[in-house]
Amino acid sequence: MERDINLNRLAVFVALVQAGSFTAAAEQLGMTKAMVSQHVARLEQELGVTLLVRSTRRMSLTEAGAAFHADCVRILAETEAAIERVSENRDAPRGTLRLTASLDYGTAVVAPALASYMLTYPQVQVDLVLSDHLSDLIAERFDLAIRGGSLRDSTLRATRLSGFRQLVVASPSYVARAGTPKRPEDLATFAWVAMSALSSPLTWTFTHAKGGRTTVRVRAVAQANNASAVRALVLASAGAAILPDYLVEDDVRAGRLKVLLPTYRLPEGGIHAVYPGQRPPAKVRAFIDHLAASIAAG
Repeated sequence: MERDINLNRLAVFVALVQAGSFTAAAEQLGMTKAMVSQHVARLEQELGVTLLVRSTRRMSLTEAGAAFHADCVRILAETEAAIERVSENRDAPRGTLRLTASLDYGTAVVAPALASYMLTYPQVQVDLVLSDHLSDLIAERFDLAIRGGSLRDSTLRATRLSGFRQLVVASPSYVARAGTPKRPEDLATFAWVAMSALSSPLTWTFTHAKGGRTTVRVRAVAQANNASAVRALVLASAGAAILPDYLVEDDVRAGRLKVLLPTYRLPEGGIHAVYPGQRPPAKVRAFIDHLAASIAAG
């Protein structure tokens, strides 16, 4: 049969046994002697057993009371330890940081930042899951997600880490074959490698540096559901594509890719750290700060 036990009375009972008298326990707990006596009497009533034998001069534990006291001491000690562990997780990064990011951004930016983060916080272990699938953070037990683009789940908290430019790129050999576009409309004749994971991979709106907007629909000869795969196809001269700057800036510097239409801009994307709950643990807060600093140092 289940009993409705007020667990606060356990602490009063343990304090009474430790103090040795109702008067001393009352002083220790900041209660009246009558309140201490009432708590113990109600605890006995809730348990259905006698815990203490009282006389005018002394009190002693019954056999059941002695066994129950030992259990209460253990329970309170474990509770205190659990509270201390939670406080440690709140105040100092420790434990396992489970996070997810897209394949391309996770490889190019998040993984290197995690390596230096682990050197700074050696008490944190890392579980990084790279996927272009939009994970359910709560159901899949992620502490954190690094996401690009627009945010869809309003129940999650988000911190903006940075933005990125979207660039039209092609290999020098493809440009030699297709020519250099002067206006966005010229892209309509280009072979296009599309990012199929986007909601509208073939329609793009460009803004000129001097103002004015132009919307163009391109013709796909190939598509892939991952930006790294699109990049590989473009490097192999399959056609032109729009890719994030963080993925192609090394290729552009090395001359493996060329930026087309440099006087035009596409809408910038945002990179966000997304997490459940109003108060993320220290390991999450520390990594968000660390990643933001790593991106800024760039």
